[in-house]
Amino acid sequence: MSRLRFPDPAALAAAGVFLLCWALVHRWFWGAHQIVDWPTYQNYGDAIVKGHEVPYRDFALEYPPAALIVFALPAYFAHYASAFSFEMAVCGAALVLVVGALRRAALPFVAVSPLLIGSMVFSRFDLWPALLVAASLLALVRGRDDLGWALLGVAVAAKLWPLALVPLALGWSWRRGRRNAELAGVATCAVFFLPFVVLAPHGLWASLHGEADRPLQVESLGAAIAMAVSHPHVISTHGSQNLAGYGWLAALLALATVAMLVTLWVRFWRGALSEPRFLRYCAAAVCTIVAFGKVLSPQFLIWLVPVVPLVRGRRGLAATGLLTAALVLTQVYFPQRYFDYALSYRYAWVVLLRNLVLVGLVVLLAWPTPSRSETY
Repeated sequence: MSRLRFPDPAALAAAGVFLLCWALVHRWFWGAHQIVDWPTYQNYGDAIVKGHEVPYRDFALEYPPAALIVFALPAYFAHYASAFSFEMAVCGAALVLVVGALRRAALPFVAVSPLLIGSMVFSRFDLWPALLVAASLLALVRGRDDLGWALLGVAVAAKLWPLALVPLALGWSWRRGRRNAELAGVATCAVFFLPFVVLAPHGLWASLHGEADRPLQVESLGAAIAMAVSHPHVISTHGSQNLAGYGWLAALLALATVAMLVTLWVRFWRGALSEPRFLRYCAAAVCTIVAFGKVLSPQFLIWLVPVVPLVRGRRGLAATGLLTAALVLTQVYFPQRYFDYALSYRYAWVVLLRNLVLVGLVVLLAWPTPSRSETY
């Protein structure tokens, strides 16, 4: 069993660069135009800490239970926004260290990622599940399967998208003779969900069902196509701008997502078992969720920052280049010009181009190598 040994001096230096870049995105044009989510998180945190209310029962909550950790903690401080930003900075610096332990060559990209992500990096909580996923992958590839699964269970309970990695993690553990390690993930996920299953089953179900029942969000692939070629009716629901109608297109995207994920899972189980290949398929699965989902909020790209640079070789360099392009294109319209796009149909070509870059990233990561002895 390999030991989890980190950080090294290069990773510590990269974490310092990350924090410097973090400070920079509070300044200049990043600081001038922002669309923030922390006020919503503050409402949740204050309700829990100061109002002693039970989530899902006493107030509606659209996020899974493990997200409550990062919502509630800043509520103990006088200035919620600063405390939340500090909390995410800690998550980001820790993420750099974990990614460095997985692949040192990925450090430069993750270190400067705040500049590529922009101001949303310090007002969204997505670094929390991203950190949990990266730490889970590190534990799994170092032979600490029980710990890896425990972290993956918490990640699922923080935001549901890590479910896409569960079949890949099963293949990784089972094919190496580590059956039953997944029970640790079931246990940690249950720790967060079961109390609310007992205390507020209807509220918890409404939260999960509400996420599944969301209409086509304006920045998704399907919506970007519609916005580029016509002027569909935009409505504001579920805390975002969405297209009225187009249920058939949302269903088509959902089918494409499922089909792509199943293909990735089956191919991984049938192919060679190696750490580089496992990490590449994990990156492809997360990219699939982002590129083909019916919701594509800009912060979803944060999920890709720790996993795409883990891909090795020329494919990895090309993938990191495409992710960089997608992040830069996102900053072209978000946040300064977001409502010009969502309400006036301007910059639709930018959003569509960004989404096509993400589709290209999925294809690049999922494309099989010619040899049956593939390791990457």
